[in-house]
Amino acid sequence: MAGTLRLNPIRCDGYGICAGVLPERISLDEWGYPLIDASPIEEDLVAQARRAVDACPVLALSLRPVQRPTATRRLESVSRT
Repeated sequence: MAGTLRLNPIRCDGYGICAGVLPERISLDEWGYPLIDASPIEEDLVAQARRAVDACPVLALSLRPVQRPTATRRLESVSRT
């Protein structure tokens, strides 16, 4: 399952553990808060992304499934035009 990382900036305390676990997608700003790459996670990084989410001590990071268009949605958009 591919997904994207989401950060709740209000909940984040800037521990930076997530960047240590997934440096390919998470860097830290000058104050130690994470900067998240919002592009979809490749299949080979999904397990590592889940470890980064699980390592967050304040549960500020989540992995959300990528929303792919369904056939029904595509048909609805075509029939409206």
